[in-house]
Amino acid sequence: MNSHSGTHGGTIGRWQGAGLMATTLLGTGVFILPQMTIAKAHAGALIAWSLLTLAIIPVALIFGRLASVFPHAAGPAYFVEKAFGRTAGRTIGLIFLLVVPMGAPAAILMTFQFVNALIPLDGWFKVSAEVLVIFGLFLLNLRGIQVSAKLQFGLTLCIVAIVVVLFGASSLQPGHLTSLASYGTPEISTMMIAAGIAFWSFLGIEAMTHLADDFRRPQQDMIPAMMMGTVLVGIIYVACTLILLLVPTDNSVAMIGVFDALLGGYGAQVIGVLGIASGLATVNVYAASAARLVWSFSCEGILPRCFAVKNRHGVPIRALGALLSVMASVIVLTHITGQELEHLIAWSNGVFVVIYLMAMLAAAKLLPRHNLPLVVLGCGFCLALGIALGASMAYVLVLILFVAPFLWWQKTHISRKQTLVDNKVS
Repeated sequence: MNSHSGTHGGTIGRWQGAGLMATTLLGTGVFILPQMTIAKAHAGALIAWSLLTLAIIPVALIFGRLASVFPHAAGPAYFVEKAFGRTAGRTIGLIFLLVVPMGAPAAILMTFQFVNALIPLDGWFKVSAEVLVIFGLFLLNLRGIQVSAKLQFGLTLCIVAIVVVLFGASSLQPGHLTSLASYGTPEISTMMIAAGIAFWSFLGIEAMTHLADDFRRPQQDMIPAMMMGTVLVGIIYVACTLILLLVPTDNSVAMIGVFDALLGGYGAQVIGVLGIASGLATVNVYAASAARLVWSFSCEGILPRCFAVKNRHGVPIRALGALLSVMASVIVLTHITGQELEHLIAWSNGVFVVIYLMAMLAAAKLLPRHNLPLVVLGCGFCLALGIALGASMAYVLVLILFVAPFLWWQKTHISRKQTLVDNKVS
C-alpha cells in the first residue's frame, strides 16, 4: 500500500476498501469452486453457498471491529497475543505462515486448470510447468514488484462483468436451462462437505485487518468496506453456482463450457486468461506477504536469523526463496502421491478455521460486551466448519502440536538466558 505521511493517515476509502476486499476473496476460486461444490452436493451446493455467505457475516463484522479498535499489521496474531499472551499469538502467526505451503500450491493447481483449457498439459510436463511458474514468481519478486491494487481491481471488475453477462444470457436463452428440481433433494451431509470446500472463497477476510492502518478513517470505513466486499463475493459465488446448475456442461472447467453454450465460443480464451491472471496475482500476493512475515519472525528471533536478509530492493530474498522452494516441493509431492486439489484446499481451510476461531475468542475478551452475540455466532460458524472438514483438521492439529511447544520452549529458554546475563551483570 501507499506509504503515507503522518498528517493524512491512510489513503483507502470505503469503496476502495470494498473493492480490495472483493478482489482478495475472488482470487482463484470463482471459476472453479462452484463446480467442485456441485460435484459434491448437486443442488445442495446452492444452499451451502447461501448459508456460508450469511454465516461469514458475523465473522467479518468481528474482524472489522477488532481491526478498527486495534489496527495492527499482524492482524489476527496480534489480537490473539493481546488476549491470550505471546505464545498463543505467535502460534497463530506461525500456523498462518505454515498454511502458505498448502494454500499457494492449491491456488497454482487451480490456475493450471485454466492453462490446461488453453494448452493441454499432462503428467510431469504439467508439474514442470507449475514449478517454472513458481520460479517465475521468484524472478518477478526480486525487484519487489507488487501486483498493483489497480490491476487486481481491474481483474475483479472483469470477473463480475462476465458473471453478470452470463446471467443475462442464461435468462435470454431458456432453451439451455434445466430445472433445479431434476437434481433431487439436497442432503445435509453432502452440503457440509460442499461448505467445507466453499470456505476457501472467504479466506482473506482477515487479510483486510492487516490494512487497517491504510484506511483514511478506519473507524467509519473499515466495517462497511468489509461487509460490502464479503456480501458481493457471496452473491457472485451463488450466481456462478446457479448458472452451472442451470446450464449443464461436460467441459472439465464448467464455467468455460457454460460460456461457450451461452455466448457461442471463446470461453477457453476469456475465462482461461482471466483465471490464469487472477490465480497468479493471488499466489504472488501470498508469496510476497508470507516472505515479509518470515523476515519479521526471523528479526524477532522466532525463526533462524539467516532469513533476516533483504536485497537492495528491500525484498526478503532468502525468506522468499525458502517459501517458493517449499511450494515447489509440495507441488511435486502432490503429483507423486496423487493427492487431490480438494485435500490441499481442505487442509488449508482447517488452518483458517482455527485462526478465525481464536480471533473470535480474542474478541470475546477484547471487545465491549454488546459484541458477544456476534462472537457466539462466529464461534458457532467456526466449530460447524471444523466438523464439516472432519479428518482434514489433522494438518492444523499437527502444526499446533509442533509449533506451540516449540514457541513455549523458546520463550523459557530466552528468559533463562536473560536471567543468567542479568545475574552476571549485577
